[in-house]
Amino acid sequence: MKKRSAKSGPRPATPRLGAVPRDGRRPRFSQELSVLYEDDQVVVLDKPAGLPSVPIPGSATPSALSLLSVRLKTIGQRAFVVHRIDRFTSGVLLFAKSQKDREVLIGQFLAHSPVRQYLAVVRGRVAEKKGTLIHYFQREGMWQQLRSQSDTHATRAELHYAVERLFAEASLIRVELVTGLQNQIRAQFAAIGHPVIGDRKYHVTESAEPLIARVALHAAHLAFAHPRSGATISVDGKLPSDFRHLVQELSRATRARR
Repeated sequence: MKKRSAKSGPRPATPRLGAVPRDGRRPRFSQELSVLYEDDQVVVLDKPAGLPSVPIPGSATPSALSLLSVRLKTIGQRAFVVHRIDRFTSGVLLFAKSQKDREVLIGQFLAHSPVRQYLAVVRGRVAEKKGTLIHYFQREGMWQQLRSQSDTHATRAELHYAVERLFAEASLIRVELVTGLQNQIRAQFAAIGHPVIGDRKYHVTESAEPLIARVALHAAHLAFAHPRSGATISVDGKLPSDFRHLVQELSRATRARR
């Protein structure tokens, strides 16, 4: 099946996020939506770090869903959640414009058929250039707790990864999800001793990281079957400035040590 890129699809939009902050380590946060792909059935956003995917109960904080809903309401359309990414994770986020299309897309995610790739910077040098991680977790509150395979209450988590770049004491990796647990990438790499840089949730000492003010995780790529035509829609999100800043500083520090 032939792929359609965000560039070649109907009504592509130019990113409209606010000005890049002077402090490169600070996550971008804007109430202006950046649309990567849109047609009459779906819309794909480039969510900035700090913006929740959906409204937080009891909070007036805006979310990607609420902002998109306001935008679409002006043209007589609605927004429906298909999947989520963590609040402090940036990148590609998919919504449907009808309940029918949402159900089709959710079926794809339940079958794990969409291609979901993330970029992450993890602590330490990952020894194997490519690999697969399989763990079992049980969610307790807002955390994924590591469990054994024999635990009947545990859920299987699987991902593939490839090291894209090694630094003196860190690694830039590309991750492809097989399953889709909340916090999966963060929990799995913390479990093998390579926490995602800036991820204070699963590794408390990361709160002292000076180069980035949030978890160094970016939803970089999403490919899915269009709910009506079945054509493959393939979308890539641009790396935000704070993530680029982290990579540049790690590269500079690595060169200085040689």
